[in-house]
Amino acid sequence: MMYRCINCNKEVDLKPEDPIRCPFCGERVFIKMRSGAGKRVKAR
Repeated sequence: MMYRCINCNKEVDLKPEDPIRCPFCGERVFIKMRSGAGKRVKAR
């Protein structure tokens, strides 16, 4: 599953068995990336 680190803003691919820590900066807080299917479009 893809996550974005809130400190260095890099994308990280974490698996369930991986430790929750950014390999680039060591931060432990991530934002889950959304897929393109949930994007909103303005209706006319």
